[in-house]
Amino acid sequence: MMTDRTEHGRMIDVTLIRQNPAHVQQALAKRAVHVDLDEFLRLDDDYRQVRAEMERLRGERKRISGEIAKRQRVGEGVASLHGEASAVGEQLTAVEARLIELEQARQVFLDPLPNLPDADVLAGGKENNEVIREAGQRPEFGFTPRDHVELARTLGLVDYERGTKLGGSGFWIYRGDGALLEWALLNHFLEAHVRDGYEFVLPPHILTFAAGYTAGQFPKFADEVFALEQGEQGPERFLLPTAETALVNLHRDETLPETELPRKYVAYTPCYRKEAGGYRTAERGTLRGHQFNKVELFQFTHPDASDAAHQELLGRAEDLVKGLGLHYRITRLAAGDTSAAMAKTYDVEVWLPSIEAYVEVSSVSNARDYQARRGNIRYRPQQGKSTFVHTLNGSGLATSRLVPALLEQHQRADGTVEVPEVLRKWIPSGVLTAPPSA
Repeated sequence: MMTDRTEHGRMIDVTLIRQNPAHVQQALAKRAVHVDLDEFLRLDDDYRQVRAEMERLRGERKRISGEIAKRQRVGEGVASLHGEASAVGEQLTAVEARLIELEQARQVFLDPLPNLPDADVLAGGKENNEVIREAGQRPEFGFTPRDHVELARTLGLVDYERGTKLGGSGFWIYRGDGALLEWALLNHFLEAHVRDGYEFVLPPHILTFAAGYTAGQFPKFADEVFALEQGEQGPERFLLPTAETALVNLHRDETLPETELPRKYVAYTPCYRKEAGGYRTAERGTLRGHQFNKVELFQFTHPDASDAAHQELLGRAEDLVKGLGLHYRITRLAAGDTSAAMAKTYDVEVWLPSIEAYVEVSSVSNARDYQARRGNIRYRPQQGKSTFVHTLNGSGLATSRLVPALLEQHQRADGTVEVPEVLRKWIPSGVLTAPPSA
């Protein structure tokens, strides 16, 4: 039986393209994405005409079936009607086949298109990212500060060499107080979010193609994940690059009661990604690797509450960084630097003295209804038809960049590092010191 996937909404709103193609083209151009929507509209017009013909033929088939039943009840001949039914059936088979072709063609056109950026998101790439605010004091040292790689080695926190021996380039091992610090951060974040009403989720680390499609990563970015099994359309199973990819699929193909919105979730997972750092100072240590830990926040919200939810998620990430005593800033990303599935993203960036630059520790994003359309995730209002939820996500937080910032911003002249007060429940000494010599 034929299903009309696109009319259930699996990408950009087709109705919006039909009604205001110029707006869609202008919005995509902010991302430097240029498409010929006239081509799609011609395809879509053919699709709608063929679908109307299919509905007409189905109605005709139903009428003939009813007439056959009526004549049979009164003993009248139906041979001529059977001939009509056969002819209509052949036409319907051909029309349904054509409709499938047109549906697939529309899908191929629409699937790679990114989300439309919000009106207040600037065009261009990261050179147009906007700093919204800075907070906390930038640290000043009365001594020559060490970088995070040297501190991690000296204090026995991270074993880079054995990490490479075990997993290859782009892997590391937290050891001793380094492992305690990593686990303390994760525990602190989870406790804060669960306390404030987020449901704790531990999802699978291996996901299916449908999960990547709903998240907006497939098909266009399918080569950016660690694929375990390949299929015709892309990775049939892959390692999750972030918990967001799992969480957005919790309610795929579901309709939630309006009274149950928002649904708020928090997950801990390792994250697996192909890209990794190099030997440049800005990429060394744990700043960029193939596997890192992250606590992720996710919300399914009513469209009217979407903007408020975005600010709430940003506030949560910001409060955590502030509580760690770090100097940071908030940046609103330009359209070209915003993930393809997102309409707007704020980054929380911490100061790293060794490179005199800010590094992102949290991205807080609003996908509007883009992911919900791809995953057919709806809510049912108390009155009226069901419609799509809005989905939002935010790192709450990623640890592989926080640890370098903590080490560098909280280092002391004697080479030790002060542990933030909020983490001392797990590291009672309050200070990271070099381990005794072996």
